[in-house]
Amino acid sequence: MRRLPVYLVLDTSGSMNGEPIEAVKNGVQLMISSLRQNPQAIETAFISIITFDSMARQIIPLTELAAFQMTEIKASGTTALGDALKVLSRCIDTEVAKTTTEQKGDWKPMVFIMTDGIPTDDWQSGLAEYRQRKTAITVACAAGAKADTASLKKITDTVVQLDTTDAATISRFFSWVSASISATSTKIESSGKEVTGWEELPPPPAELNIVV
Repeated sequence: MRRLPVYLVLDTSGSMNGEPIEAVKNGVQLMISSLRQNPQAIETAFISIITFDSMARQIIPLTELAAFQMTEIKASGTTALGDALKVLSRCIDTEVAKTTTEQKGDWKPMVFIMTDGIPTDDWQSGLAEYRQRKTAITVACAAGAKADTASLKKITDTVVQLDTTDAATISRFFSWVSASISATSTKIESSGKEVTGWEELPPPPAELNIVV
């Protein structure tokens, strides 16, 4: 079975403490609940979560929807986005099956990055590693006015910005992520083709401003 790997790369630095981090936890739970109601997503989508504060770590390896269980996350420390990109690159290398002459590998991963701040580490070296990996689409979300959209635009052309980091706005972002994964799973199941660009995803809600 060819899997659709989905990586959520989530900022858990100190500035996310309080309502934002609680909204992220709730958003992930709502996303999983929604995806479990989609037969195509249940067949293909596997979810992983990488968090980053003063360092990055994969807290949930690629897991099928039926078995996915969110673990506790807390907000503290700085914003090691570069380390997150390095961890993400290594996870893609080790977890995503490559196509060989004997078998078809997994579909190209979908990656959703969310941060509310400015990178505090050598994020350019992490970016250089990540650029060598092939993904179907990478979406970066700048959460709130203090998020650095300029650095995110260097990671991907597909950047959205949230005006605030309150529970309702973050919830809308995860609802859109869920809809995007569902649409991709449906396309894979019906046509055998993966999403290749932003324009194939559902239109983002009004709370998500597209950064051009």
